[in-house]
Amino acid sequence: MRIALASDHGGLRLKHAVIAHLRAQGHEAEDLGPFDDASVDYPDYAKIVAHKVVSGEFPKGILVCGTGQGMAITANHISGIRAAIVSDTFSARMAAEHNDANILCLGQRVVGEGLAMECVDAWLNTPFAGGRHARRVEKIETPHGL
Repeated sequence: MRIALASDHGGLRLKHAVIAHLRAQGHEAEDLGPFDDASVDYPDYAKIVAHKVVSGEFPKGILVCGTGQGMAITANHISGIRAAIVSDTFSARMAAEHNDANILCLGQRVVGEGLAMECVDAWLNTPFAGGRHARRVEKIETPHGL
């Protein structure tokens, strides 16, 4: 699968680890920056990945910052994005199965590297259930649908 990834300086180390993990599994993981640990603004990178996912260039994206919060808040402002912050495998599975999350957000200061990889795998390997969940996801995209 093609997956777009980005971080800010607070998530750089974990982003690199996730990229290596994904590539080892045969995924095409594209690093959209940043490429060093100089201070950057997370919204800039969240928007890059969100637009790549919405355009269809990548079916999924992963964003990493210190907590995952800023990335998720920013990405969720882009119509068509369903970004989920996860720090456990149950939430990662439910983000995929119930919410059809197309962007996974991780916090480098929140989850350790091993748990982060388990979350990524759970999210990627869990299909969207559809059914009643599809109706609910549709309401997210419909203005005033909630």
